[in-house]
Amino acid sequence: METNILDPNCPSRLVFQRIGDKWATLVIQVLEDGPQRFSDLRGKVAVITPKVLTHTLRSLERDGLLTRTVFAQVPPRVDYELTPLGRTLLEPLKALRHWAEANVSEMVLARDAFDEAQDAALLASSKGSFE
Repeated sequence: METNILDPNCPSRLVFQRIGDKWATLVIQVLEDGPQRFSDLRGKVAVITPKVLTHTLRSLERDGLLTRTVFAQVPPRVDYELTPLGRTLLEPLKALRHWAEANVSEMVLARDAFDEAQDAALLASSKGSFE
């Protein structure tokens, strides 16, 4: 199968959709250190709702990026773990994380400058209409 990410019908766009989801990328990074239980994942990812975490975990499992193992005990225990395919995402995600952490300040400054310029232009145009 020939792939071209710029082709709207290319199935490789599914990969961008998956890794473009902030929750999925955070879950993958949390699972780097090994299997985790749902409650541990939720605590480490932070501010994710149980519903969104459940949806994210199911999507990652469906895509073959993690496995879900149920242990027959009372109370039931479920562990989530990266598959070998899921582990191949760790290095690209680390690179993106390092880039984000190194450049976020510059992006915030650019965003603030842009917003201030937009506000100034809006004020100038509305001031002219009142004169």
